[in-house]
Amino acid sequence: MAEPSEIAVDDGLPCAEVGAWAELKYRLFVLYASLFSKGMKYKWDERVYIDLYAGAGFSRVRGTTKIIAGSPILALTVDDPFDKYIFCEQDPQLLSALRERTARIAPASNVAYIPGDCNSRIDDILAQIPPASREHTVLGLCFVDPFGIGIKFDTLRRLSTRYLDFLCLLAVYMDANRNYARYLSEDSRKVDEFLGSADWRQKWTSVQAQGAYFPKFLAEEFAASMKSLEYIPPPLYTMKEVRSDEKNLRLYYLALFSRDERAYEFWTQVLKYGTDQRSLEF
Repeated sequence: MAEPSEIAVDDGLPCAEVGAWAELKYRLFVLYASLFSKGMKYKWDERVYIDLYAGAGFSRVRGTTKIIAGSPILALTVDDPFDKYIFCEQDPQLLSALRERTARIAPASNVAYIPGDCNSRIDDILAQIPPASREHTVLGLCFVDPFGIGIKFDTLRRLSTRYLDFLCLLAVYMDANRNYARYLSEDSRKVDEFLGSADWRQKWTSVQAQGAYFPKFLAEEFAASMKSLEYIPPPLYTMKEVRSDEKNLRLYYLALFSRDERAYEFWTQVLKYGTDQRSLEF
């Protein structure tokens, strides 16, 4: 696996700014993507990587000149590359920059680019996933990395008709908790769409009286929604809590959802080695 510091350079192309804590997120991501792509290489005929919020491929750490590789470039440069990549990005400038970087860094890769919001372009994303059969098996890894809780559960539900693992950023602190009063309002459908359920307010009223904490409640409700799609619901302690560097504020959970226990074995290794930056033997 190429070192991220060797890949990311200031090439003059657009890139979004991120907090320093994004480096932990991407370290965990690339460790799991590497284990996934290597471990499944000879067990499935085709492996697909899907990035619903792909960005520009590179990001700049806020307040510095440091450039870091984002999830699309990291996925393209794992030691055992995926057979196909599907990148969706709403910002046309960022998507154009990603195209240029991909062409330079991984020119031989099979990549489909989907412009627009992943929630509205789900038909196009599904159309790019190779069809599977008993004679040709297809396994995918989908990274869901929004800035807030903008991913609609129906989008994941439709993707779940294919055999996919999901690695999801659950922005239940930096978005849902900060906008608690607005999202709790009866005329807001943000959390309804995030959870794929309209009865969460009644549940929240019940557990709130018992001292429950809203972000943790949402994370557990999201896991329950994934269970309805036959994903093994991970306990909260396996969701990696990421905090800001400046004030140590909680930001989000990074959570894995799979239908296979082996995936959670991989994730346990990632949490063990990725958090303290020790080397992970592949």
